[in-house]
Amino acid sequence: MDQQLIEQCRRGNAFAQKRLFDRYANRLYRVCLRYVRHEPEAEEVLMNGFLNAFRAIGDFSYRDEAGLEAWLRRIMVNAALQHLRANRSLPAFHTEEAMATEPDNAPLPDSQLNAEAIMELVRQLPTGYRTVFNLYVLEGYSHREIAGQLSISENTSKSQLSKARALLQQLLVKQDHEAKQRRY
Repeated sequence: MDQQLIEQCRRGNAFAQKRLFDRYANRLYRVCLRYVRHEPEAEEVLMNGFLNAFRAIGDFSYRDEAGLEAWLRRIMVNAALQHLRANRSLPAFHTEEAMATEPDNAPLPDSQLNAEAIMELVRQLPTGYRTVFNLYVLEGYSHREIAGQLSISENTSKSQLSKARALLQQLLVKQDHEAKQRRY
């Protein structure tokens, strides 16, 4: 069914494009929201991503639904990075060549957070940390690929990831502490 939908989209069929959008928009919106903090920005990134997808759909070779979703996710990530660059939201990363260190051994939170709560904490990270964290942890890019995408060194990517993990751990501990305080 998806292959026929893709063929119709290639021909510019607006109904097929709408069906494809409706099928994947929620999942891909969440991808966009991981990179930008505000919902209207995420909606803009989603729309631009779908426009890019419809322009490039002629070059896409359909194998299965998982491949289609992965292709669309890549387009959304690129649209989000493009949005951050255009709005100068991506910081000038520190170009220190120091190797990244792992977060310290701070106590881990006891609470059982759901995925939405954790993603809300990730959205609180500074843009550079959040971008590298998303690309590495959630999208599976290597530090070399991230460095190429963001025009930074691999060590800067590693450092940003390390700092993102440390800050995320602090946010988790803080949230856990606040939740315990509310219970008492």
